[in-house]
Amino acid sequence: MTARQDDAPRLMTEEELIAAPEADYMNADQLAFFRARLCAERDALLDSARETTRHLQEFETTPDPSDRATLEEDHTLELRVRDRERKMLHKIDEAIERIDSGNFGWCEETGEPIGVPRLLARPTAVYSIEAQERHESLERRMGG
Repeated sequence: MTARQDDAPRLMTEEELIAAPEADYMNADQLAFFRARLCAERDALLDSARETTRHLQEFETTPDPSDRATLEEDHTLELRVRDRERKMLHKIDEAIERIDSGNFGWCEETGEPIGVPRLLARPTAVYSIEAQERHESLERRMGG
């Protein structure tokens, strides 16, 4: 990769990211790619949360108990989805903090690269696939 005059990171494509040599792992361009992806995902989740808030604030009255129960169940399901999204927002913010601190893309357990393919699939990943499998196995054995 050649240095640009302004040295500002440029937004890579997924193809360029995958094709990049190992020596370029988590360089400024790659970090800019993941920051943009995480910010876009965060913005989409925040838009979804605003839409849910608007929807839940709409007062829908119905005299039929069955309709009311269905409506309450729909609201409960929507709130559960938003709770998962809230947790994902927290993970996204943590991933952006790791980009800022220079720790993004490196396994918290082993210090090894998490890998571009894994980060493309799950940009909030904090463990390599092997470390994640160990954690999941331990959780299953511990019943958690």
